[in-house]
Parts: sequence; structure tokens; C-alpha cells
Amino acid sequence: MAYTTYSTVELKDLKLWHRGKVRDVYEFRDKLLIIATDRISAFDCVLPNVIPYKGQVLTQLTEFWLRDTAGVVPNHRIATRFSDFPEELRPFREQLIGRSMLVIKTRPFPVECVVRGYLAGSGWKDYQKTGMVCGIRLPAGLRECDRFPDPIFTPSTKAQSGHDENISTEQMAQILGSAETARRLRDYSLRLYQRAADYAAQRGIIIADTKFEFGLDGDRILLIDEVLTPDSSRFWPARQYQPGRSQPSFDKQYVRDYLETLSWDKRPPAPELPPQVVQATSLKYLEAHRLLTGKELAIE
Repeated sequence: MAYTTYSTVELKDLKLWHRGKVRDVYEFRDKLLIIATDRISAFDCVLPNVIPYKGQVLTQLTEFWLRDTAGVVPNHRIATRFSDFPEELRPFREQLIGRSMLVIKTRPFPVECVVRGYLAGSGWKDYQKTGMVCGIRLPAGLRECDRFPDPIFTPSTKAQSGHDENISTEQMAQILGSAETARRLRDYSLRLYQRAADYAAQRGIIIADTKFEFGLDGDRILLIDEVLTPDSSRFWPARQYQPGRSQPSFDKQYVRDYLETLSWDKRPPAPELPPQVVQATSLKYLEAHRLLTGKELAIE
């Protein structure tokens, strides 16, 4: 499969709207063009390496889930296949094909909607200290990576730099200025997670947790940004699941685990990843895509 990695995407004559840790977003008419680069971040720092195929995996998995969950909540997707893009974007084929999505421009809500089905990551650390996860009291005696009786909703702020902060649903309602909007985002998030988790389980993957983002198009709430990817979720191989320890994963937890072995203080500049970690991470992303979609990456 022919492939060029991109750490950034520069599109002449288009206005850069936002450059995030992974995505370069351009304005196109009254829409947005979201391009997933091959950058990778960990602990809120962008690493110097690029991960081959990562941008295509993020975009094509997001497209898969947006199609699958459109009946749960409408989303911002207009077109993902380059052949469906307007003629003006044809000069940028090399940078866009397989890794970009044309979407409705919304007003994003300033919160991240996190759903947790298992006791892992920061939730596990929180539970060990307080017996709670993000202020939610849980039964005593739970082990690392135990499954919750029911998924829990744990929203957070959406920091432009630095770390997001966990907040309560009440705080979320205050930020949004509407308890009803907070309730709808919570309900959408829980329904999306349950649908995806049930499907992934049939494909041999446990979705331990994930985060969603939403925006307003007029009065309509739309699901936006990336959805249920290895960057926004914890994916575990079901056949290797064993509570009481950390789990092998198909996501960037592999990179986090490597970085935890270093004496890095988790502040920029981030350290270089060795070639074997880059290659293994790329393979994990590709495997997650193949298992969940049943297909290889599409190259038009």
C-alpha cells in the first residue's frame, strides 16, 4: 500500500481554522475540512514522531461510526471520499485522500463527554484514592479494569492547552447554561457508547471508555470530531481481558506505557519514540480498524 506520512498539512489558499494535537482543520466556504495527520500525542504533548497510517485509520474509523450511529444522533459529516469533494479541492488530492472529511461547521460545546465502562486509566487512580471516579461513588473492592455494572458518564472541560479537568454533570450544566442540554448530551453519549460497545464485543474488542464531542448547527445538536477511534478510546482485545491488571490494547496506551518507562517529566519537548515502538503502534491502529470494520484501509 503506497503511503506518505504527514506531520502537518499545508493547503495553499485555504484558511487554517484550527491546528490541534493531531488534526489540521481548514475553512472551506461555510464548511470545515478536517484532516487527520499522522501526529501522535501523549500526556497532552505532541511527540516528534509520526505513526504511519494513523491519520487514515482515524478518519476511516470515524466515518464508519458516523454512518453506524446516525440513527442515534445526527452528525456533521458531509463527505469523506475524496471523489465526492468539490472540484476546488482536487489540487490537494495527495494530502487529503483517505484522511480528510468535509463537515458542517458547528459551534462546539466546550466540554468533552466521556463514558467509562471499565475501571481504568485516571479512573482507576481516582478510585484507589477516593473510592470514586470523577465524584461518582462506586462499590468497594473493585479491581483495576473491572467492568462497571452500568457505564458511567464523566464529563470534562476541553482545555485549549494543558490538561482537561473532570467535572460533574451539574458543573457541565453550568458551563453549558442549560441542564436540559447537559442531559441530552449525557443521554446521547451513553446510547452511543452502548451501541458501539455491543457491536465491538461481537468483533472481539472491548471498548473500555471513550469520549465524544458535540456541536450546534442552529438549534440541532450534532456529533462532531473523531468518534470511537484509538485516539479517543481504550480498545482491549476481549480474548486477553483479565481484570486485576492493565490490559493490552489497540490504542495509544502502548505509547503511554513506553513513555512511563522513561524519566521524562511529561512536559514539552516530548522524547523521540524508537522505531520499534512506532512500527508496533502503527500495526495496533491498523488492527483496530480491520477488526472493527472488517475491511482494510481504503485507498481511492
